[in-house]
Amino acid sequence: MYIYNVTINIQENVHEEWVEWMKKEHIPDMLNTGKFTRALMTRVMVKEEMGGITYSVQYTAPNKEMLERYYEEDAQNLRKKSAIFEGQFVAFRTELEVVSEQ
Repeated sequence: MYIYNVTINIQENVHEEWVEWMKKEHIPDMLNTGKFTRALMTRVMVKEEMGGITYSVQYTAPNKEMLERYYEEDAQNLRKKSAIFEGQFVAFRTELEVVSEQ
């Protein structure tokens, strides 16, 4: 199992609008690709020196191949949809391989 983790720091002036967009549009769009089995959105409880509010969204993929298919087939189009918040967030992406789950 793989986790595609996206960590986002969003400016406070658009924070509430962005959270609603994530919950109602972006996360459902991600899940509707059929590449991920679930999504978990969490708030990072650290005060950032640069300001803003930080979130981590973890999308679970059954295997590396499915994650690669997401990159090839869906990533570009879904990332374009975040243009409404352009310049108001920074994001970095991490791939995690689940080693053990108890």
